[in-house]
Amino acid sequence: MDIYLHNTYTGKDELFTPIQPGVVSMYNCGPTVYNYAHIGNMRSFVFADTLRRMFEWNGYTVKQVMNITDVGHLTSDGDTGEDKVEKMARTQGMTAHQITLFYTNAFMKDLEALGINPAHITFPKATEHIPEQIAMIQDLEKQGFTYTTSDGVYFDTAKFPDYGKLGNIHLAGLEEGARIGENSEKRNLTDFALWKFSGEGEKRQQEWQSPWGVGFPGWHIECSAMSIKYLGDEFDIHTGGIDHVPVHHNNEIAQSVCSGHKFAHYWMHNAFLNTTGEKMAKSGDNFIKVSTLIEKGFDPLAYRYLLFTSHYSSPMEFSFEALTSAETALKRLRRFIHNTEDMEHIADQSHLVAHRQKFTEHINDNLDTPKALALVWEIIKDTSLSFQDKKALILSFDAVLGLNLHTQPEIEIPLEVQELILARNTARENKDFELSDSLRTQIEALGFEVLDTSEGTKVEKR
Repeated sequence: MDIYLHNTYTGKDELFTPIQPGVVSMYNCGPTVYNYAHIGNMRSFVFADTLRRMFEWNGYTVKQVMNITDVGHLTSDGDTGEDKVEKMARTQGMTAHQITLFYTNAFMKDLEALGINPAHITFPKATEHIPEQIAMIQDLEKQGFTYTTSDGVYFDTAKFPDYGKLGNIHLAGLEEGARIGENSEKRNLTDFALWKFSGEGEKRQQEWQSPWGVGFPGWHIECSAMSIKYLGDEFDIHTGGIDHVPVHHNNEIAQSVCSGHKFAHYWMHNAFLNTTGEKMAKSGDNFIKVSTLIEKGFDPLAYRYLLFTSHYSSPMEFSFEALTSAETALKRLRRFIHNTEDMEHIADQSHLVAHRQKFTEHINDNLDTPKALALVWEIIKDTSLSFQDKKALILSFDAVLGLNLHTQPEIEIPLEVQELILARNTARENKDFELSDSLRTQIEALGFEVLDTSEGTKVEKR
């Protein structure tokens, strides 16, 4: 079945045609490991994971690469300010290596909590690919696309006529300082650093010798160098957050194409996750981590479910009320999957095939997860299918959804709740329904939901 993807570069939904039949090569802009990723950041990675799963559902082999930025990402997009890793290391009294190792490990745990298997992804680190970055800058220098200032080697965007084509950025409308900060030595507002020099008298924790002097790579060059090393001269898909479009991804395209590479065919971007109308940011008060959700008692996969209720390209408003509703829906779905009651068997293979085809149509249509989720609930209500057929079908869809429906999360039930459950069971056996209802209320007040099934009383965390 055909797959259609929205290509930010052309602004159109396009039929996907792989470079190599049966194989998808995909690069995902990864984290800068100077701090925890927040759940807004994680939207990008759930999106990339779901994209991977969609291709695998369609029989493709996926080569997925996600960079780990552990040097070169400055506090300003204008190539000014401190390196974020160096700043955090200084603030915390730790080495840069300790900082990047700690937050890389934390990121991997966040991925796993959200149903993303790191084993499926190649994670190159910027600090481990300095020679490749220097070589690409040298190629650009030979072609006449660079110039040197007192603080580094810069790419001259005026020499690349297509600069700003991604996202249709209108360069003439940009004002100095509005987006990338003021630098009097830049030839053009949009020029960007390929290599930054260490400051005079400064000894950075992370710096390297180069043909231009001691320093470190710019943030943008690392993605080009590593994506090309691991995926080749051209690859199928490049993903990232929509905030990368104006600067980072246009810079990647410019330096990659000008150094002689065809680069990515499809550019895909997810929209922001907002709280109270504002984009979630590490510098703001609306910083929520995956571990925050867990500490508040939420199943992190409820957040994954919540993301699927909105299209990846649409801005999404986050609230704990919305997350609670998503977790309730996820629990209902798991409860259905793990229902062991005998049900009448109705065999209607035509409906089974039709539902499977419809699910494929939804996910192949630019990853329309809201429609895919809606279909799951339609299947549960479909009286033409047996329970076992419904269960098997929905579990097969979970290969794309990644909600781990086949597993039932273990619930730690406090002794107090266990005693109330036993007392309620006794009350029900004695047909003392007034006491039974009172005990149910007490159990619920302690944060648990009571379920009366044919197999006895079960409880779930509310």
